[in-house]
Amino acid sequence: MNNKPKIVVLGAGYAGLMTTRRLTQILSPEEADIVLVNKHNYHYETTWLHEVAAGTINPNQARFMISDVINPNRVRLIYDAVTDVKKDEKRVVMENGELTYDYLVIALGFETNTFGIKGMAENAYSIVDIDSSRLIRDHIEYQFAKYNNEENPDDDSLTILVGGAGFTGIEFVGELAERVPQLCKKYDIERSKVRIINVEAMPSILPMFDKDLVSYAMKSLENRGIEFRLGAKIQECTESSFIIGDDNEEIKAGTIVWTGGVTGNPILGQSGFEITKGKVTVDGDMRAPGEEDVFILGDCAWVMNEAEGRPFPPTAQAALQHAETCANNIRALLYNEPLENFFFDDKGTVASLGVTDGIGNVFTDKKLKGKSAAAMKKVVDNRSLFLLGGTRVLLKKGKLRPF
Repeated sequence: MNNKPKIVVLGAGYAGLMTTRRLTQILSPEEADIVLVNKHNYHYETTWLHEVAAGTINPNQARFMISDVINPNRVRLIYDAVTDVKKDEKRVVMENGELTYDYLVIALGFETNTFGIKGMAENAYSIVDIDSSRLIRDHIEYQFAKYNNEENPDDDSLTILVGGAGFTGIEFVGELAERVPQLCKKYDIERSKVRIINVEAMPSILPMFDKDLVSYAMKSLENRGIEFRLGAKIQECTESSFIIGDDNEEIKAGTIVWTGGVTGNPILGQSGFEITKGKVTVDGDMRAPGEEDVFILGDCAWVMNEAEGRPFPPTAQAALQHAETCANNIRALLYNEPLENFFFDDKGTVASLGVTDGIGNVFTDKKLKGKSAAAMKKVVDNRSLFLLGGTRVLLKKGKLRPF
């Protein structure tokens, strides 16, 4: 009879995959059984999806097989979709089966949050995963191909509307600034006929950066043809337009992409966890409040920064650090040892504005602009790839080529 504790990890994003890797490093096969559940048999780099959506990288570059980095002989890999967590019964329900657990890690990632904007969920594309990003890429190119083949094409069909000026939205339009000239050349279309418009309700883009870096980013993008409509609340998204502002101005487009918000996986609420803005506000040790054996990580969790009275930003580097704390605490529970509280080691924030441009704050007070920021972005991306997949995945998938 097997009396070893069973640790079940739900999701193979940054937090879930890293937790699984750390558990295999700090626990022997004799100490615990580990199960990793994920919808797909691959992990994808969420922070690269905007590049897939724009068409500046191949979808396969942004993903790698889970079995390439997790030994199936050490961890039981289940490729299935989670539908419910019965925490009172310590049971996970999936589309094709069920699992019991002694310790559970929920790292199921995010879903798009449209904030109730009329028509947005039905009519706009979203950058959520590999498939949704590839769909955006294919649709954009289709618009160019169709325009080139029509006798009386509609110029509005070449307009690309991007809702939201946070990280994803700005990095996406930065990639579009690189991709659109290539498509224009391929389909013999004048660049001036293509509009890329970023619409944001707030008065500025990238609120996590200071005014100097934001000013640089806007000027750089505007110089490459990006238009901004700031302070413009989206009232409605139709099949072919945004309705914005108090005067209900309509901006028509052939491609509409919403990047304005995300929320935690809805399974959290359905499973009886207390939700705040779509996520669970976890305890300092990364456990769900009132739960001895359930940890919640990554985009599913609000982790409070007690010093500032607000949650830490839900970034990839935070998710990787969630995993470290979680794995250490599961081992501590196994041996009845004290648990540690999460400490966020902020290594800085870098945003790309295309292949050779970017902005960033690193080492707490150093500002980067231009090529130096773009180079640092590649370092950050390669570091997370190495932490998750090791040297082999880094060499195969990493951004190792110079500009």
